[in-house]
Amino acid sequence: MQTQETTNEGLKRAYKLTITAAEVESRVDAEVKKIAPQVRMPGFRPGKVPANLVKKMHKDSLMQEALNSSIQEGVQKTLADNKLRPATQPHLHLDKDYEPGKDVVVDFHFEVLPEITLPSIDGLKLNRLQVEPTEAEINESIERLAANQKRFETAAKSYKAAQGDQVIIDFEGKVDGVPFEGGKGEAMAVEIGSGQLIPGFEDQLIGLKANDETIINVTFPDNYGAENLKGKPATFDIVVGEVKKPAETKIDDEMAKGFGLEGLEQLRELMKGQVEQELNGLTRTYMKRQLLDILAADHDFDVPPSMVEAEFNQIWQQLEQEADREEDPEAAKAEMEAEKDDYRDIAARRVRLGLLLSEIGQANGVEVNQQEMNMLVQQAAQQYPRDQHEAFVRYLQENPMAAAQLRAPLFEDKVVDFLFEKAEVTDKSVTREELEAAIEAEPEAKSGGKTAAAKKPAEKKPAAKKAPAKKAVAEDAKPAAKKAPAKKAPAKKANEEKPATKKAAAKKPAAKNN
Repeated sequence: MQTQETTNEGLKRAYKLTITAAEVESRVDAEVKKIAPQVRMPGFRPGKVPANLVKKMHKDSLMQEALNSSIQEGVQKTLADNKLRPATQPHLHLDKDYEPGKDVVVDFHFEVLPEITLPSIDGLKLNRLQVEPTEAEINESIERLAANQKRFETAAKSYKAAQGDQVIIDFEGKVDGVPFEGGKGEAMAVEIGSGQLIPGFEDQLIGLKANDETIINVTFPDNYGAENLKGKPATFDIVVGEVKKPAETKIDDEMAKGFGLEGLEQLRELMKGQVEQELNGLTRTYMKRQLLDILAADHDFDVPPSMVEAEFNQIWQQLEQEADREEDPEAAKAEMEAEKDDYRDIAARRVRLGLLLSEIGQANGVEVNQQEMNMLVQQAAQQYPRDQHEAFVRYLQENPMAAAQLRAPLFEDKVVDFLFEKAEVTDKSVTREELEAAIEAEPEAKSGGKTAAAKKPAEKKPAAKKAPAKKAVAEDAKPAAKKAPAKKAPAKKANEEKPATKKAAAKKPAAKNN
């Protein structure tokens, strides 16, 4: 096995690896010897099949396995012998003229991590702006919670449905007079004005009473999810079961008990905890911005272009999603294009700070322990069907770089926490408005620090300037018990990395067993 360096430019490296046919054949023979005792063949006693027959039977698979293992071993030996730290998985190119029985020639290239001078972590000075939750904020969070617990009461049979009412309907949809799949349902609750259904549907329920029958005419949007219904006019035969009017949700002990709590006081304590958690997140965001600015000010080194490109693509994809939700998507995208270089600079800064934090963590013994890693793997596996969980875990075990990407966000947060502990921190009490203003006053160009190619905690801003598409409002898509006739496709939530400076909606408190 021989290795020859062919490229050494900046952070780029390339090598030519030559593996002799004899080496590959030796690996095949070793594997044959290993599996022969388990091979069964008619006419031979178990474990007594001649090696040459075993080799002939499994020639192709044995040769492929020997080839792969030889190449992987050669690449790893090259990295180790030259003390190289690859930033990306090496790209392999087998000689197109290769034939079994000949020497193997493989070209591979990759980028290496830069040499980084570790900063002194002594003498760090940070300001911590702290906010105490006010009674008004706690009350507001409870009121939002009550508003989300919308109730409806059955109206009189003579009552005509109005905006904001709920109508219980049976329906059957037709295109060109022919019912279509998924267009029929019973006892579906529709809140008029909620935007739950396609444009024009809910408005035509206004004025209907219990037991009324009518036909609704609509046109499916051009971007509707079902290909066979896009842009087509349709009718829906409607039978109204009942009409319900909104009922006030009283903020009292009974509402709290509906969440499995003892009463309103316990609910107040839970809401106070939520507000405190939100404010603590804003405080941490402000501190982290300061820390990253301090680190960035003293470090400017080359970063692997492929890592920057991966980071830039992630930023750009998010911005495109946000732009698509703007009133004028084309104008928003044009503004993005004008600022494309700025976003690429942000990507480079994020990668640089991510590498710097990684070096600091490794030098100071910061690590993600096995229990924490197991939890990360379990959480990530939930994104896949249950029957694929085992394959996903095996993939991470066989691909160290993929596992490192999964570990990166938690590792980075632990490094940041380590630096917070080392820093001299000055506390100052402020209002929420002052804290939010301080966060907004920080130039967004200083928002980097994300480890490239890793999913990011929602603490860092995605761009050097405010994203041109900022609204990114997503609908809450609650699963319906019955098939809806024509629901809008729910907007995907933007994976916002900008800290939430607006008050978050109150979360539903978890029920407790007392």
